[in-house]
Amino acid sequence: MQKVTELEGDLSVRAAWLSLAGGLTQERIADRLGVSRVKVARLIARAQREGRIKVFVEGPVTSCLALEDRLVERFGLTGCRVVPSVADTPMPLDVLAPAGARLLQQVMERDDVKLIGMGHGRTLAAAVQAMPEINRPDLTFVSLLGSFTRSAATHPFDVIARLANRTGGEGYFMPAPFRCDSAEDKRLFLGQRSLREVFEMAESAPVMVLGVGAVERDTHMIETGMITAEEHRAVLKAGACGEILGTFLGADGAPVAADVNARSVAIGLKALKGKETIAIAGGHGKARALRAALRTGLIRSLVTDEATALRVLESEA
Repeated sequence: MQKVTELEGDLSVRAAWLSLAGGLTQERIADRLGVSRVKVARLIARAQREGRIKVFVEGPVTSCLALEDRLVERFGLTGCRVVPSVADTPMPLDVLAPAGARLLQQVMERDDVKLIGMGHGRTLAAAVQAMPEINRPDLTFVSLLGSFTRSAATHPFDVIARLANRTGGEGYFMPAPFRCDSAEDKRLFLGQRSLREVFEMAESAPVMVLGVGAVERDTHMIETGMITAEEHRAVLKAGACGEILGTFLGADGAPVAADVNARSVAIGLKALKGKETIAIAGGHGKARALRAALRTGLIRSLVTDEATALRVLESEA
């Protein structure tokens, strides 16, 4: 039974490839595989259902290209991808995930890239989920922050595990909470050799991939246990409007004077200097957070949506 299932899975991938990449009709695919046309349709549907089909639409939109140029010039980026927004979609994962996946794929296919540091967030997780399989067993992925959060949707370990599975590479996560209860607890964790070794690896990664967290109206951080309601009120009072790697930022891009910043188990922002830092973020309410992250001067490449890009640039005019 196992062998039959594997053969069916292989056949579904072949049918999907012949249809989408080869451009063959279902009739020709049926002749090629020696099955019926009805069987071909079912095989392609199975490949789609199992997430074996990853679609990238080429052909940039002119308005998006203009926004990319403006963002690159304003924030000194080396690369930027702005994708068309979907109307009435607060969290445009359907457009951000494929664009992020495409950029990640290109980075991971480079021979000079061996070690990649990974952040967290729903958008980043969706981009990783949208990635195709890449044969890069020499790649190593490492978490840039503590891995124990309450929600699997933003669990850094889950992102690392998926990347290792899709590439055949190795993955390392930080065996520590996302944020400690006190600075003393953090010092105790950092004193552990296993965590210290992962920290050193993370800080040495030449490529860093981050998500950007919004603070003002987003209760997602509270719901997932990344921050308590009391801490949320404290960072808002301190003027925070965005977050990267557990550090809450003010509108000017500088860390706010809040106790939670000192308790985050993550590499510091200084470790991002001189690195190829990629941010994948967008959606309703993310403009101020993304603008703050860009003002740190640490982000080199950006993937965002058209509506967010417009809002980021409007306040810069």
